[in-house]
Amino acid sequence: MADALAGKVARRLLPFLMLCYFFAYLDRVNVGFAALTMNRDVGLSASAYGFGAGLFFLGYVAFEVPSNLILERVGARLWIARIMVTWALVSASTAFVVGEWSFYLVRVLLGLAEAGFFPGIILYLTYWFPARQRAGIVGTFMMAVPLSAAIGAPLSGLVMSLADGALGLAGWQWLYLLEAAPSLLLGIAALFALTDRPEAASWLSETERATLMARMAEDHRSRPGRTAHLGRALVAPRILGLGLVYFGLSTGVYAVGLWLPQIVSAFGFSLVATGFVTAIPYIVSALGMVAWTRRSDRTGERRRHTAIPTIGAGLALLAASQAGTPFLTIVALSLAALGIFAALPTFWTLPTSLLSGSAAAGGIALINALGSIGGFAGPAMMGWIRDATGRFDHALAAVAAVLLLAGCLVLRLGRDVERGTVPSPRPDPA
Repeated sequence: MADALAGKVARRLLPFLMLCYFFAYLDRVNVGFAALTMNRDVGLSASAYGFGAGLFFLGYVAFEVPSNLILERVGARLWIARIMVTWALVSASTAFVVGEWSFYLVRVLLGLAEAGFFPGIILYLTYWFPARQRAGIVGTFMMAVPLSAAIGAPLSGLVMSLADGALGLAGWQWLYLLEAAPSLLLGIAALFALTDRPEAASWLSETERATLMARMAEDHRSRPGRTAHLGRALVAPRILGLGLVYFGLSTGVYAVGLWLPQIVSAFGFSLVATGFVTAIPYIVSALGMVAWTRRSDRTGERRRHTAIPTIGAGLALLAASQAGTPFLTIVALSLAALGIFAALPTFWTLPTSLLSGSAAAGGIALINALGSIGGFAGPAMMGWIRDATGRFDHALAAVAAVLLLAGCLVLRLGRDVERGTVPSPRPDPA
């Protein structure tokens, strides 16, 4: 009954959530493809592009914790719909930027619009799936990211090539407009497709609802070391440490993701060929991350299943910085992407095992906010180093160092993180 019920819930929720995340990520990183011609058209240097691409995360960080707390209060159905509709409208407006400052403004607004989506979904999944199943569930959900890049990369190349000049708009302008439309429609659909909590799931029988609610209550009771106090969660050293780990992972994800089309294009590929070559690392990642998270669920081990692929990704980026040929560079970047995407779902089982209640809403959002600063730092650092040296290899080596430090930090945080316990707080003074 338990496995059948979990399967039924997963089939009801995950396809829609994955589709939403597919287009969320596409709208977030399509700037990497647009930059192949947009930078020239609007006069953006490598530094200005990297800085502006990363500015998304400053707006994102600013509204992250409040957004997740609002989601917990008003429910995922309404709040996810609001997020998706507003980010679709802002993403489409990127088609009309005319220079550095308008580009910067739209990227900040896009971050503000999307803030809370990913940590909100992570929180939402804790309402439906117990901790022992969560790595596989989060891994399946997060497979939308490499799939988005794998499908979106060649699609973006085709759109920019085929639509260029239609109705007086450049290919990169059509890219923003066409890829924002599905997010708008999905935002409206979220009002009908999502259910806030198990107790409101009319698509479950009365027995199934009771069983699921009892299972989630038992999961909560079985982890007495969790904290539900929001204030303590926001200052707990291990929560802040996990935020630093996520900083490293985000630096890797977005430094590679937002610059990969330009790295590939620099080898002399056409727009369409760049799209297909850029898809290769993400296809490898999609295949590997599910197998890795299932292994983590099967063994019950989380910490090393996060640290090992993170360190492996750092070593692969070091190899990419020294590869020298297009083939070896793509192989090394594929291994780096595989490591990063294998680490991410397992990483997100660590904070959800430590927190509950409003502390989960705030703590998960805080970790995502701290980590998302890496989404600003990675692309910006790549742009500054690229402008200063004229090369990508030094920039890749710098990102590799950040990933290596993040992997070591996971091991340093201690076993209580993966067991779902936190050190007992000191008693309040009388």
